[in-house]
Amino acid sequence: MAPMPLNQFLLFCWVAGFTILLECSPSESRPLEHLRFQAYTRHMDTSEPPKAAPGPVTNRSWNEKYVIQEGPNGIIQERNSTETEFDSLAADWGTCGTGNPMDDCWRCDENWESHRQSLATCAMGFGRDAIGGKNGQIYMVTSAEDDDAANPQPGTLRYAATREEPLWITFAKSMTIYLQEELILTSFKTIDGRGVDVHITGGAGLTLQYISNVIIHGIHIHDIKVTGPARVMSNTTHVGDRGVTDGDAINIYTATQIWIDHCSFANAADGLIDAIHGSSMITISNNLFSNHDKVMLFGAHNIDTVDREMKATVAFNKFGAGLTQRMPRCRFGTFQIVNNDYSAGWGIYAIGGSESPTILSEGNHFVASSEKEVTKRIDDGGDLYGGYQSWNWISAGDLFANGAYFTSSGDSSLSSPVYTEAFSLTARPANYTQALAASSGPLSCTPGQMC
Repeated sequence: MAPMPLNQFLLFCWVAGFTILLECSPSESRPLEHLRFQAYTRHMDTSEPPKAAPGPVTNRSWNEKYVIQEGPNGIIQERNSTETEFDSLAADWGTCGTGNPMDDCWRCDENWESHRQSLATCAMGFGRDAIGGKNGQIYMVTSAEDDDAANPQPGTLRYAATREEPLWITFAKSMTIYLQEELILTSFKTIDGRGVDVHITGGAGLTLQYISNVIIHGIHIHDIKVTGPARVMSNTTHVGDRGVTDGDAINIYTATQIWIDHCSFANAADGLIDAIHGSSMITISNNLFSNHDKVMLFGAHNIDTVDREMKATVAFNKFGAGLTQRMPRCRFGTFQIVNNDYSAGWGIYAIGGSESPTILSEGNHFVASSEKEVTKRIDDGGDLYGGYQSWNWISAGDLFANGAYFTSSGDSSLSSPVYTEAFSLTARPANYTQALAASSGPLSCTPGQMC
């Protein structure tokens, strides 16, 4: 083996030494990965800024010495040399080099199929403690049927989702499931579509109501319709009369510790994801959204002050073609929106809110279409809480193209305690965001190979 060059050896020693120091520190409560990336960004701070590329330079920067460069039409003209450093450091940390921390936690494992439940250790953001069915048995769905919502048959998704015990739900084969009525999940469930192609379409969506610890991963949910009224099983001891649904793809109601990851969403009668009425500790990550009006809602009504306690992270998602608004739309609460790809534009706005939510936008890539402003303050008749100008909305390290701009308000200091409270995940530099979100949506995973 050839000896390691001195500069690589010194860099390796620096990273290894810093990692050991962090692992031994009892005072740091954030996940170790966050700290390792801080070490990486500190290393980046010692580098010279990249040469300017042709075209305008954004007025946003990752830090004082690392300025994002952009050419005509928002296309990066020249990759910074730190990209190879990023890959190298990712390898040093034992990852397979995607740079996406949630993905690198499990996608590098060729035996992911045998280690499915280790996915539960990979969540980040406010939903990081969602364990789903990690501590339960693996249940394999063998039938796409959904003939009786009040008395589901063994082998169906509804049967598994309504059991009382923790379950990690997988699928024996690719299937398309037409839910006759809303699928009401119980706590400590994972729906894991890896290795097959699962579509929930043409009928009702999923309801997460008064529960906790749910992971939904790797499924397609689209063309969801209004259903009900109907008799529907909510758990093994209760079958009740349910009213007419709103037609959401996923409705999260008074639920906590929720992680929705690597799913695709399109076309629903109402919202694609709605989290309302006291729901909190939610991470929405690595999903692909397309062809819809009202994409994602946090907080349903201007009188639901219970949603002041809501916390949610929206990270590494791709907001694709045909989207109009609510990416997301926030009431009350605290939200970190980080490293999402908005390069397909938006019809009315991307990020909106009312009732004075705290919004921390970091490392996102915004490319405007006809509407240039990313943000929208919405007057829904509720309390203005001192007026729009006092709402704490800040953009840090975002990348803007084709005239896109973010209107900040309230506290302008990123180090303010109000934004410290909104921090849940370390942002990557925005010029990596499109690459980080490129594998959003369900992955094509083959057993025995890295996914």
